[in-house]
Amino acid sequence: MLDLSLSLPSLLPDRGVRLPRWEYKCEFRERESALVGRDSWKLERRQHFEEQGSPSRDAFRRGDWAEALRLLEARGAALRASVEGERRRRSFFHRVRVVEEPLTPYLQWELHSQRQRAEYGERIHVVDAAHVRAAETAAPLPEVVILGGSHLYTVVYSASGAPEGAVRFTDPALVRPWEVFLRRLYAEGEDVRSYFDRKVASLRPPVAREQTISAE
Repeated sequence: MLDLSLSLPSLLPDRGVRLPRWEYKCEFRERESALVGRDSWKLERRQHFEEQGSPSRDAFRRGDWAEALRLLEARGAALRASVEGERRRRSFFHRVRVVEEPLTPYLQWELHSQRQRAEYGERIHVVDAAHVRAAETAAPLPEVVILGGSHLYTVVYSASGAPEGAVRFTDPALVRPWEVFLRRLYAEGEDVRSYFDRKVASLRPPVAREQTISAE
């Protein structure tokens, strides 16, 4: 079990630089593509997001589960190219997905997506929410991205889960402990493929939150 006796440094917004969504996306792409020989880490804690720019997510919103899965499978060439780029640069992006059960409809869809990503070589591990509870005495853990050990971003979302940008931190006293935490959490997590086989594969198609609202 991960030792959480040492508290993580707080990521207070006034210690970083607030980036609007478009600027964060551009900066993220530029910094990640320039990394050589340095790994990156992402902590995914929220159980619901409003994904934007995903045709599969849009199909799920409409209630077309079969089309949502078909569209995921259609992106295989892009995933293969992304992983090959990581291998050339010797820089790998690791995801830690925190899950709460029963799974939300969004998370059931996302785990289908992440299982496919892992099949193409992406590095994704799952941890149960109980595993991080000791680090959440004040609030749930934030959504965190660490690029190359030097730049940490807390991703900002609206109350409904829509992306609104990020806060960038570069102080090593903040970045390093969080990177150590994510590395250890990843090491103790379960490969998303085995988790998917155990917990997700046999589930019935989910009903998107948008469908539920429209039906009421």
